[in-house]
Amino acid sequence: MIKTWLTTIPALDAAVQRRVYLYLPVDYPSCTQRYPVLYLFDGQCVFFDADAPYGKSWRLGDYLDSHRTPLIVVAVESSPTGENARLDEYSPYSFSHKIFGEHTGKGEQTLDWYVNVLKPFIDSNYRTLPEREHTYIMGCSMGGLMAVYALLAYNSVFHAAAAFSPSLWVSPGELRTLIRTAKIESDTILYMDYGFSEMKQHHGMDHLFPDFAKALQMRNVQLTQRIIPNGKHDPESWRRQLPFALFTLLYNEPLS
Repeated sequence: MIKTWLTTIPALDAAVQRRVYLYLPVDYPSCTQRYPVLYLFDGQCVFFDADAPYGKSWRLGDYLDSHRTPLIVVAVESSPTGENARLDEYSPYSFSHKIFGEHTGKGEQTLDWYVNVLKPFIDSNYRTLPEREHTYIMGCSMGGLMAVYALLAYNSVFHAAAAFSPSLWVSPGELRTLIRTAKIESDTILYMDYGFSEMKQHHGMDHLFPDFAKALQMRNVQLTQRIIPNGKHDPESWRRQLPFALFTLLYNEPLS
């Protein structure tokens, strides 16, 4: 079951409405069970091909239904006003790029809304397991960067994260500082992958990806790191990685 409604994130743009997608497990209506919650970025790409910008989504609801996965999913649409606004709201840091131009990082405001507005609303209105050990976050590309940032900067809220093709090339110096200084619990889990075919699309990613993995492991993050054979920067490639990512995130959850 997938519900949708419109909301705003006032700190980003109070006039822009965006969709929230809520997935409830198959058994949700017929039981009193409480469920872990996975939060996602780029909600328009998560469930329905018709809503996805390029006509291909992750079809996550179909996957969870077929496996009867005991998980609530909350996915919020990125800014519908265009890619430039999305780059701002999904970057924790301001950055300049020869192709993408100048961007003011508003990722902190985005995550503040997720943590202090969205999560309390979900926990109050649905049968969640609200504790940190049952709270997860996931994203791809810039959303993958945000998932890594959320896991580190809001480690008291998120127990584990999954990052598909994370945009580690955005302000790598600031991200290294965060990895070094963040207060990270010893049970923190991160799934992080990158497609082999996309590795050369951003200068230095072939070095940044293993370097960040090493830095995270030095902080005792329980890391699953993968290079995807022939993996590309697209929804089809990310959809294929869902079993690996969800297995990593939910490994310690009861199966039923």
